[in-house]
Amino acid sequence: MGKIMVTGALGNVGGYVAKYAIANGEEVVCADINVEALTNKYGDKARSVYFDFTGSETFNAALDEVDRVFIMRPPHLGKPEDLKPFIEALKAKGGIKIVSFLSLIGIEHNPIPPHYKIEKYIEKAGLPFCHIRPSFFMQNISGVHAFEIKHFDRIVVPVKKAFTSFIDAEDIGEIVAKILSQPEKHLNKGYSITGPEAIDYYAVEKILSEELGRKITYANPSPSLAKKYWIEVRGLDKTYSNVMNMLYMMTRMGTAKKVTTVFEEVMGKKPQTFRQFVKKNLNVWMR
Repeated sequence: MGKIMVTGALGNVGGYVAKYAIANGEEVVCADINVEALTNKYGDKARSVYFDFTGSETFNAALDEVDRVFIMRPPHLGKPEDLKPFIEALKAKGGIKIVSFLSLIGIEHNPIPPHYKIEKYIEKAGLPFCHIRPSFFMQNISGVHAFEIKHFDRIVVPVKKAFTSFIDAEDIGEIVAKILSQPEKHLNKGYSITGPEAIDYYAVEKILSEELGRKITYANPSPSLAKKYWIEVRGLDKTYSNVMNMLYMMTRMGTAKKVTTVFEEVMGKKPQTFRQFVKKNLNVWMR
């Protein structure tokens, strides 16, 4: 068997995919735009290569001896067409045993986000696939929303009382690595992956407060106010903020409350709970 190529290997999910693929004894090609950072992170455990979805000249070297691929769409690439040249390159290369694309839960019923078209590009190219459709990452709370929690004891998310079946990015990475190691068992599937339960942000507030030992409050702003805050106060990228706002609007409508058993069925164990995630990441929100 050939090698596994992991795009976005410096990111949350990509990093975990690479970590667990290496642990599974696979030969791994870690691909991203910063080779020095890749080398520092993975050393001689993997081959680190420069790769850019918008630079077709980087494709051939990165795909050398590769027969399985994990695709993570970089957040700054808003157009699904940006990934089409790489998908066509995979088709032209031949010998690809599986392409695992990090998509979104419920995307098969929602053609608006770019993930929908990317899934279709992969399918129309005739590539064997396993789409990974996770619910919201727990890492959103330790990532983009950590600033308000750490400094102001506030959670700034505009979803009212909607429920979310949060999943840890580490669990996503672990299941993807197993799928890539056993491609024949997961061909042409779409896996909706969630945590073990769906909770609202008042439960998030409660868990954070209990584990941090100080009162954390769910601010529950309106979508328009949240977007204005992200852009004008936090200084987040406008396109990124618009996409985040759209995803939270979907959550308000109940699209993120679904709980599945896919992770347990594939891995033979339960996914991590939100409280477990908070316990292992307390330093992120500590003052």
